[in-house]
Amino acid sequence: MMAPAATALGFELRVLAEAPDVSAVSAVRAADVGDYRDYDTLAEFARGVDVLTFDHEHVPTEHLRALQAAGVNVQPGPEALVHAQDKLVMRAAVERLGLPNPRWSAVASVAELVDFGKAAGWPVVLKTPRGGYDGKGVRIIADAADAEAAADWFGRGPLLAEEKVPFSRELSALVARTPGGACAAWPVVHSIQVDGVCDEVIAPAQELSPSTAEAARDAALRLAAELGVTGVMAVEMFETPGRSPGFLINELAMRPHNSGHWTMDGSVTGQFEQHLRAVLDLPLGATDLLGGVAVMKNYLGGGNQDLFAAYPAAMAAEPGVKVHGYGKSVRPGRKIGHVNAVGRSAADLPALRRSAARAAAIIRDGRDSEGQE
Repeated sequence: MMAPAATALGFELRVLAEAPDVSAVSAVRAADVGDYRDYDTLAEFARGVDVLTFDHEHVPTEHLRALQAAGVNVQPGPEALVHAQDKLVMRAAVERLGLPNPRWSAVASVAELVDFGKAAGWPVVLKTPRGGYDGKGVRIIADAADAEAAADWFGRGPLLAEEKVPFSRELSALVARTPGGACAAWPVVHSIQVDGVCDEVIAPAQELSPSTAEAARDAALRLAAELGVTGVMAVEMFETPGRSPGFLINELAMRPHNSGHWTMDGSVTGQFEQHLRAVLDLPLGATDLLGGVAVMKNYLGGGNQDLFAAYPAAMAAEPGVKVHGYGKSVRPGRKIGHVNAVGRSAADLPALRRSAARAAAIIRDGRDSEGQE
């Protein structure tokens, strides 16, 4: 999804892909295939590029430090990226900066988890510090007996235990920062999760207190500045009415993020173009909405294997939406695309949500809601 923005600006993208059939390979002219966990592969790939950036946070931190020491322009740098790689490092940074954090602790044994549960109150959330996403690496611990049943999670270093936050909805604050320190922020959005996976995003978050929206945006901008972030960063949050300042920080992602896909059609500058501008230290683009409201609806793998065959029905049924397919093979529950819809005002929101959901369902299922092929 970064390729069209790069093409429009005249930049050449090169991709290090883990396999020859991944979707990014078909989107760029030059794609090497290799293991991002191997330093020699990374070093060879980095030869001759102006900047090395990422579409996920799992590249080993020590490799990035070595690349940086060898003169590679790594953006964001490893000292920033580690806060998205390691949730324990992230929690400690949020606490150090005095930003809204749930109660948390590093726990290295069942006994320490039980002690935390007694202090914070059951249930608690147990997370693997590295590698988890879309609900993976997360476990709800109901009580001490449940903690005992999670014994197999321990043994490879400390885990993150957090209070289970009572929240009204999930929010996301998307920002961008250049190496020179210039920053830009999009409106705070409402992110709707289903089974731990982002299902829908509404921009801007409706009926969000102006003071909470301002504080959430400012917290994201401060994190970007204090951590030395370069590029796009999403700060996922829990809205907590009655608990000042109205939100708690959940997780960070230092890359274009699912909660920002609406910007591709709903903002003056989409997140993929903004990421390119930021890592190349170019002036950032405006983040104003093109309309009054935008909706993004993911579609996951379902019963339809031939997605393109469903495009005519989806486009005919909802000509006002924009379809973004990822070129991925279809597997149940896998994110394989999203649909954007943009309206003039909040009054359009119900219709936009219906349109986006209908188009996404047609592509997923291969037929519309009335059973027409």
